[in-house]
Amino acid sequence: MKTSDVILGLLNPKSATNVGAVLRAANCYQATAIRYTGHRWERGAKFHTDTKNAASHFDIKRVDDVLEGLTTDTQVICVDLIEGATPLPEFQHPANAIYVFGPEDGSIPQDVIDRADGATYVPTVGCMNLAATVNVVLYDRLAKRGTADALTTSGDDLIRASRDRNNNTRVG
Repeated sequence: MKTSDVILGLLNPKSATNVGAVLRAANCYQATAIRYTGHRWERGAKFHTDTKNAASHFDIKRVDDVLEGLTTDTQVICVDLIEGATPLPEFQHPANAIYVFGPEDGSIPQDVIDRADGATYVPTVGCMNLAATVNVVLYDRLAKRGTADALTTSGDDLIRASRDRNNNTRVG
């Protein structure tokens, strides 16, 4: 049973490979839903880079405004290279959040940033692509909130459930 909701808000995602990798990350880190704007998602999704059929595990919908219709307890968190944002290692994740990510070839609009409850960025030299950023942010959330909050199994049971059927390795 999930104790929190994690929504990914993607503003006009561009790359087909990023779309597939975001789907896989959302599934791996048990996001609740994906909302996206623009029409480039559909073009990317048709390339079937979602090798684990992650899209069938949660709600994905195209919207005009990723912030519309959120529950009152959902905090809006912008993830981008925004001046004044909190570096991810120092960021405290809320229980219920929509993480808003800008397009690979643009930024989150100022009006969305102005409506946000917080903003964070991954402190790197240069910028990462959308899928890499989603993976890092969701992993950071999991690491800080603890696996019990997001996962129903742990340890070797989680490893066995998560790995490819061709992988049967173990330590010692």
